Amino acid sequence: MTDIFDPKVLAQVPPHFWTVCFFVLGCVVGSFLNVCIHRMPRDESLVHPPSHCPHCGYSIPWYLNIPLVTWLWLRGQCANCKKEISMRYFLVEALTGTLFALCWLVSGQSAAVAAVHCVLIAGLIVATFIDFEHFIIPDEITIGGMVVGLLLAFFVPASHLSFLGFRPWQSPRAAMRDSVMGIIVGAGVVYGILRLGKLLFGRYKLALPPGTRILFTETALKLPDGEMPYEDLFYRSGDMIRIEAEKVELIDRCYRKVELRLQAKQLRIGKDTFDPDKVLYLEAVADHVVLPREAMGLGDVKFMAAIGSFLGWPAVLFSLALSSVIGSVAGVALIAMRRREWSARMPYGPYIAVAAVIWIFGGYRLLKLFF
Repeated sequence: MTDIFDPKVLAQVPPHFWTVCFFVLGCVVGSFLNVCIHRMPRDESLVHPPSHCPHCGYSIPWYLNIPLVTWLWLRGQCANCKKEISMRYFLVEALTGTLFALCWLVSGQSAAVAAVHCVLIAGLIVATFIDFEHFIIPDEITIGGMVVGLLLAFFVPASHLSFLGFRPWQSPRAAMRDSVMGIIVGAGVVYGILRLGKLLFGRYKLALPPGTRILFTETALKLPDGEMPYEDLFYRSGDMIRIEAEKVELIDRCYRKVELRLQAKQLRIGKDTFDPDKVLYLEAVADHVVLPREAMGLGDVKFMAAIGSFLGWPAVLFSLALSSVIGSVAGVALIAMRRREWSARMPYGPYIAVAAVIWIFGGYRLLKLFF
């Protein structure tokens, strides 16, 4: 019997047969990415329980868990409770399948290089959708991505491009060196931007409805539309929450018409000073709050480092420059559509992800025009 894995046999298979294979593989992977997008921000297991309806908990059998087909067949509804299943599930599967197929086409039909880029794209998709919904990028994606990218550089050096001439590296040592440089440049440049942005735009005023109750819990500032963890607000020792409050309530006293200032290690209410760790209850009533803010988050720093680990430092610089252009265009478009509040809430991670995908699909040729 002829060995089906014989290179001579594989060479006779029509090239687009493998394009279809990568598309199908991507759709299957996309189904798992949906699980990651839903469960990772909630710190839930990715393997247990098996796939189930988010509304009624119905355990989905394998024949109702076919990527793309099932969602279309059931018209976006649960087979058990008939409630709507988000179109995001279909979009993620279709997007992953399409990008996997493109990876095969632009890789020069190198299965190894295509596979490396597919791994990165899977991480970019998960990070993008989680960042959109929760404004975080899990460490499993960023720190894990740095480690995986470094290992894949050793085994598939051709997935990295030499800056001079933009030719694939052939030496594992050279590719790993490029991967390490990508991590250093990715983290270093974005961290520098983060600190500069903090210096120039380190606070903003958040308007609230009159009489809004603001609760300070042990771990977060609680507003009517959600919570802000202190670890995200108090990045530097000088970061401060300021409120011109109508009323401030503690467990044993109450203040009227007073300024409240909260830092990581100090609370000031008017002229009185407290240790925040010893304040058991704190609530304020106000119509605005002044918060510290970042130009980017630390998640973006680690995210760019992970991209550098997979693609090298030239891709980092390209992604950083292009993501700023994409972000600017998106912000202007949203403002033109009278969605200014949306532009202020858009996370930066998705722009970085889009720029990295453009690099994979030939963006480096744009840089090559200049060198």
